Amino acid sequence: MPDVITLGGVPLPGDLRWTDEFGWSPVERAQEYSLTGALIVQEAEKLAGRPITLDAGDAGSGLIWLPRSTVTALYALASTLGWSGTLTLADSRSFAVAFREEGLNAEPARHIAPHETGDPYFLTVKLQTV
Repeated sequence: MPDVITLGGVPLPGDLRWTDEFGWSPVERAQEYSLTGALIVQEAEKLAGRPITLDAGDAGSGLIWLPRSTVTALYALASTLGWSGTLTLADSRSFAVAFREEGLNAEPARHIAPHETGDPYFLTVKLQTV
């Protein structure tokens, strides 16, 4: 069986890209100068809020299609007020997450009417650690 990502029990393709994995620092730093001219640096560990954006790729790197039934299941999670759950990546790392911003964006790979549960979609899921 191919590697799988799960989000709140919904299986996703294991090759979705985590586009902002290294675009976030777990340390918050602030610095300012005192009245004497000394540099004061303060550091603290961030306890939550790490962004996790899972993306279906682009034309240059290959595209991943998901069935409409998967998109519908994710939409139900994203539409639940206060939802949080577990994201388990294909490499077995797990995170407690919630949706951020608009939560997810799904676009049909091609226009088909009426929509069927197996119709292909491209997906971007926007999460953050909690």
